Amino acid sequence: MEVAPPLFSPAAEDFSSLLRRQGLYPAAPQIHGGPQANLPHTEATTILAFKFEDGVLVAGDRRATAGNVVVYDRADKVLEIDRHSLMAIAGVPATAWEMARVLEHSFQFYRRSQLQEMSLDGKVRALSKLLRDNFGFVMQGVGIVVPIFATYDAAGDSARLYFYDAMGAQFEAADYAATGSGSPSVRSVLYYENTWGKKALRKMTQSEAVITALRALDTAAEADTATGGVDRRGKSYPIIKIVSKSGITTLPEKTLAAIYKTKIK
Repeated sequence: MEVAPPLFSPAAEDFSSLLRRQGLYPAAPQIHGGPQANLPHTEATTILAFKFEDGVLVAGDRRATAGNVVVYDRADKVLEIDRHSLMAIAGVPATAWEMARVLEHSFQFYRRSQLQEMSLDGKVRALSKLLRDNFGFVMQGVGIVVPIFATYDAAGDSARLYFYDAMGAQFEAADYAATGSGSPSVRSVLYYENTWGKKALRKMTQSEAVITALRALDTAAEADTATGGVDRRGKSYPIIKIVSKSGITTLPEKTLAAIYKTKIK
């Protein structure tokens, strides 16, 4: 009596691997005539955001990886969506950047057609819908994006911060959020600073907030190889942007270099 092979392998595998094993999905391409192998997709890694006294600081390292290979060390993971909204990306940058473009055009179209800004709920749910629409690619093991969304709500006169899961569920963060491969280290640093530091995150000045963000990313880079640290010779520093009532401010690399040299190491 023959026993049919199990549908699911005991070993961990993604949905595309299951389809390949059942002969329902094209086999992985051959590389240089060698054995078949899965091509690792490019991923962006660690991002963080937290509220401070003037608004929300959003930061990210610059490294993009594919498996154990560093693809790029100047990736922009903090993207401006409109005059008061930022989207930080962790996951597959090709998918995330396309989501950011769609979101930006959606906000522009609404503003020009309705002659007013889209509501806060509308902005937050628009990103949630893009993530839900992308879930098919996530189930295939490609295209996963786990973003952070920060904005300044003019109607409520307050900074707002949201993070998402890969299925599009949205969660509002009270103080801080972090996603990506280095996020456990980042959350530990932010929790410590917020709970036992000299000042709670919400009471920090902009200078103090920037120093805290740089220290958190530097800690993550020490523990996680996929998180890029600071390259002084290449003059590559994390990207930090601030969204406040007056709009979005991007900190120049010269400012970050001076802070890193005097306050971090």
